[in-house]
Amino acid sequence: MTCAKGKVAPGDVTKLRLFADSGGYCQNPTCLAELFRDIDDRAIHIAEIAHVISAADKGPRADPTTTPEQRGTYENLILLCPVCHTTIDKADDKFPEKMIFEWKKRHKQRIADQFGLRQLESREEVRKALSPLLHENRTIFEGYGPMTSERFNPESSLPRQWLRKVRTRILPNNRKVLAICDANRTLLRGNEVETVELFRQHVEDFEAKHVGESPDNGRQFPAGMNDIFM
Repeated sequence: MTCAKGKVAPGDVTKLRLFADSGGYCQNPTCLAELFRDIDDRAIHIAEIAHVISAADKGPRADPTTTPEQRGTYENLILLCPVCHTTIDKADDKFPEKMIFEWKKRHKQRIADQFGLRQLESREEVRKALSPLLHENRTIFEGYGPMTSERFNPESSLPRQWLRKVRTRILPNNRKVLAICDANRTLLRGNEVETVELFRQHVEDFEAKHVGESPDNGRQFPAGMNDIFM
C-alpha cells in the first residue's frame, strides 16, 4: 500500500485499520475492485492509500491550515485501487472531501453488513454462521500452512499458495468471524469471552505479519475458537 513518507505517512496500526475497513475492496462504492489479485500461484495487492486532504500544502483538496500529522491520520485516509486514486486526485474538483469521506463511511457499513454484524437469536444460529468460515480457514491451514511437510521442499509451490490464500481467504474470514462474535457477545458463555479476546489478538498479529510486514508471528490461533458457541 503506497503512501507519502514522513509525518503525513500512516503508521502500521493505521494501515491495518484501513485494510480491515476495506474488506479487500476499493472503498469507492461505484468501483469495489478487488485489491488482491491472483497471479498464477501468488497474490499481489494493488491497494493504494489515498489522502482525502492532500499530503502537501498544494495538491488535491489541499488545506494548508491542517498539520502534517493531521493529514496522516486514519480519518484523512482511504484505501483505493490505483485507477480511483488517480481519478480523485486528477479531477479533485469533481471529488470534494465530503464525497470521499462519505465513500469511506458507506463502505465501512457495507462491509459490516456483509460480515454479518447483526445479533442472532440463538447460539445455534451464531455457530451456523461461523462454521463455514472456521472450516475454510482450518482446511487451508492444514493443506497449505507452514506445518505441512512441504515446507521442507524447496521446489514446492505450497508456501506461495499459502501466502496467497492467507490474503485472499483467511484474513477476510478472520474479520467476519470476529464481527459475528462481537455482534453476539451477549450469547457468549464462561471462558468464551476470553477466547474471543485471544482470537482478536491473533487476528491483529496475523494481519500485522501478512499486511503490515511485521517479522513476528504473534499470538497463535486459540484452540477454543474451534468450539465457540457450541
